[in-house]
Amino acid sequence: MKKDMTAGSPIKLIVRFMIPLLIGNMFQQLYNMADAFIVSQTIGVTAFSAIGSTLSLQFLILGLAIGITAGLAVITSQRFGKKDEQGLRKNLATSLIIVATISLLLTLVTTRLTDQILTLMRTPDETYAYAHDYLSMLFRGIGAVVFFNFLSNLLRAIGDSKTPLYFLIVTSLMNIILDYVFILGFGMGIRGAALATVTSQITSSLLCLIYIWKKVPILRIYKEDWHRDLTEFKEHLRIGLPYGFQYSIIAIGAIIITITLNQLGASAVTSYTAAQKIDAVAVLPLQSFGLTMSTYAAQNYGARKLNRIWYGVNQALKMSVAYSLVIGLILLIWGRQLATLFVGADAPAEVIRMIQLYFLTNATLYALLSFIFIYRHTLQGLGNSLAPTVAGIGELLARIAAAAFLSVPLGFLGAAAANPLAWLAAFVPLLIAYRSTKRSLSGRAAIVLEQGNSAPGFTDNAQAAAKTE
Repeated sequence: MKKDMTAGSPIKLIVRFMIPLLIGNMFQQLYNMADAFIVSQTIGVTAFSAIGSTLSLQFLILGLAIGITAGLAVITSQRFGKKDEQGLRKNLATSLIIVATISLLLTLVTTRLTDQILTLMRTPDETYAYAHDYLSMLFRGIGAVVFFNFLSNLLRAIGDSKTPLYFLIVTSLMNIILDYVFILGFGMGIRGAALATVTSQITSSLLCLIYIWKKVPILRIYKEDWHRDLTEFKEHLRIGLPYGFQYSIIAIGAIIITITLNQLGASAVTSYTAAQKIDAVAVLPLQSFGLTMSTYAAQNYGARKLNRIWYGVNQALKMSVAYSLVIGLILLIWGRQLATLFVGADAPAEVIRMIQLYFLTNATLYALLSFIFIYRHTLQGLGNSLAPTVAGIGELLARIAAAAFLSVPLGFLGAAAANPLAWLAAFVPLLIAYRSTKRSLSGRAAIVLEQGNSAPGFTDNAQAAAKTE
């Protein structure tokens, strides 16, 4: 059910929206582990390794499209907050055209160039056939994956984070069941694993579409909404493309660090992989707070309730930083014990040492990551796509620098330091942009107030917003 985030207690709204996101992210992590376990047990370790070797590539390609859908949903949130139903439907029609076009282009390119892509990634001979079969099937279903994420982001854009969680649970459970059906029942091998993912995404997309049409009339599109408006397309691409670009930057950075770790040896790869699995779960609440602020900021920006945005950001930062300090301390004290779940209690002392080194360099700076997530998504919710893009480029350059200049003299420490260096490189431009955007918007609101130009909803909080400076 849609939720207007422009009225009511900001703290309660943020927490209530964030919790389903967090549960969904955690469920996704658990599902990924279960899926990997099924493949390794039913097909073999080589097949498991083949899928693992393609994860960064999947994230690079699918992340681009999924990121764009998240960016398009920002405009949905803004118009929902503005109570502009006609503009909202026009936004949905434009977004659908963009999503369909991008899905088609990515499908054509990836299915035709699968061999070339795997060769470029220097895929080992022993896993090449598995990787090819898996990706060739998965690439055919890119549209299903992208469309499901598009529909889920639409629901979140209007304040509904619970319904996408329910569909995510359906998708994950169905995927696990179909893994066994296609792999064992039909003897499809690794292609069956990919087909299970595509089939579950198609089914959940249809269910989500039916739900929206029956239960969310505000998201229905009619014949008159399909207008070709070049200005609309430019605005949607201006916000959507940088979102996708950021996802791609993260994937490229991951690929660079993976190459660096391979050069440092098997122990470094094992240590980093184990620590990163724990790290990924630990930062899920920080990510969820950030995603929440995108919808919260966009809706309130559409309603021109600026003071609610700044107040919500401050409250989200307090909660997020408090959590980051607690979880960082937990990992410093018990990170070694948690890591043994992946490397075993009898892991070499060198592996345990590197895992502890990872937590020392990363977990101690989670508070910095809190600011990055919240500032980045808030700015995106406000329609500022430049600053997050600059921050993303800074992250990538920092990871390249760590790989090129720190990994040789410092070894594993240099690779582990890539994350905090990337966070610092992103934090500086985001902080500057957030303060500048806040000052600019509050100043404009104050001018409107002085001139007596009562644009609907814009001056409601102008004085209060100006006073927060």
